[in-house]
Order: sequence, then structure tokens, then C-alpha cells
Amino acid sequence: MRIIVLLLALITPFTAAAQESSIQQVLQQQQADWNHHDLEAFMSGYWNSPKLTFFGTKQTSGWQATLARYRQTYQGEGHEMGTLKFSDLNIETLAPDAAFVRGAWKLAMADGKTPHGLFTLVFRRFPGGWKIVHDHTSLEP
Repeated sequence: MRIIVLLLALITPFTAAAQESSIQQVLQQQQADWNHHDLEAFMSGYWNSPKLTFFGTKQTSGWQATLARYRQTYQGEGHEMGTLKFSDLNIETLAPDAAFVRGAWKLAMADGKTPHGLFTLVFRRFPGGWKIVHDHTSLEP
């Protein structure tokens, strides 16, 4: 029995570290996809479900509605995507298939403006990998 407890104690940190690394890779890929102006690829980090939730200046439900919101805000006439940078990531594993992420985002726009803010994300692990199931993003004034 002691051996099993010892083995579990040794394995748990490695499992959490692997989960955090996988989630960080999703966010790094999203950042790269955004900076290539590829919203479809950027959205692959989100759960493709009508149950996806996004809270920002307004509440959006569903993958398709979230994509439409991003398109309208960043690819609509007179808008640009800018260059995205995530920082100050804090990834907390909640369970083997769930994690909570806090961080900051910043856009560098062609006109020199730098909108920025904070975000909290809830990730779930699916057979296809880690996906964002809830995103709450705020814009700093």
C-alpha cells in the first residue's frame, strides 16, 4: 500500500506539468494563428459546441457565434486584428480533464494603439485534446 501511495505522489506532479504544458501549447498556437490572421485556426483552441461560452463586452454562446463575434470585431470593415501577445499565464489543473487559466492579453495595432486586458479560461480535455469551454475576457480602460 505504501508503494502505491508513493508512486501516486511521484506521478501526480509530472501529470499536472504535462497537462499545463499541453494547455500552454494550445495558447501558443492560438497566438500564432491570430498573428497569421487565421481566425478559423485560432478558434480550433475552443470547444466546437453550442455550449461554448464567451463573456466580454457581451455574452456569446456557441462556437459559431463566437467566431462571428471575432470576425465582426477584428475583421469587419475598418477593423484589424493586430498582433496578439499572451502573458502572465497562470495555469491551474483542477482535475485530470479540467483546468483554469488566468492571464493577460495585448494587441499591437498598426495605428500604435495597444488594447489590452485580462482573461480567465476554463479548459476541458477531450479525446481531441484540450479545448477552451469558457472564456471571460476583459478590456482594460
